[in-house]
Amino acid sequence: MSETALYTKELSVFYGGKPAVRKISLTFPERRVIALIGPSGCGKSTFLRSLNRMNDGIPGARVEGEIWTEGRDINDPNTDVVLLRQKIGMVWQKPNPFHKSIYENVAFGPRSHGVKDKRMLDEIVESSLRRTALWDEVKDRLHRSALALSGGQQQRLCIARSLAVKPRILLMDEPASALDPVSTAKIEELIAELKRDYCIVIVTHNLYQAARVSDKTAFFLSGSLIEYDETQKMFTNPANRATDDYISGRFG
Repeated sequence: MSETALYTKELSVFYGGKPAVRKISLTFPERRVIALIGPSGCGKSTFLRSLNRMNDGIPGARVEGEIWTEGRDINDPNTDVVLLRQKIGMVWQKPNPFHKSIYENVAFGPRSHGVKDKRMLDEIVESSLRRTALWDEVKDRLHRSALALSGGQQQRLCIARSLAVKPRILLMDEPASALDPVSTAKIEELIAELKRDYCIVIVTHNLYQAARVSDKTAFFLSGSLIEYDETQKMFTNPANRATDDYISGRFG
């Protein structure tokens, strides 16, 4: 049985006085891909952002409940949020490389965490780019702007940037929704490779993608968790009628 990378207990998120997520208890195992699915506005992205306290910066946002990883509740006021986001990285829907060179995008995190040695930075950059299958494509232009890369390459660079600070968990908010089919396939191949070492939590509207890449799936509806199970079971024999209706395309 896989060890637990992170779990939530009765987690609720409010915007103003309105609940966006209601008392979600979920366990995320190590070295697995967990897909969060559900119709627009169901709370899945809000829930994902809560896992490394990205909702902290939203005016009026309030979190109740617990989120545990490495023996600590990340909602504890004493949590070092910078260190937390090093351990729990985020990849957004649209690629967001820094207005810097390819090299500096990847080196930025390790450098900000105290790595100054040039040789060590070179090794981290190369290793991270190799992990995302980008090295061979960019090794001769590391000091050119990251903005000159294609959309798919930029997204893999953003994943490499997250890997460079040695996270334990990767959060992905629809990481392929802005990409063409070829780039999407590369991202999915990369996810399959990375789960050997990381727990990956991915929000996706694409049910086929959830079925292809995830080991477990959580179905959200109106801010509540309706069902959480092995992906193959959920997609072939869901326990809840609402899950069946959504997967079958009867709504959403």
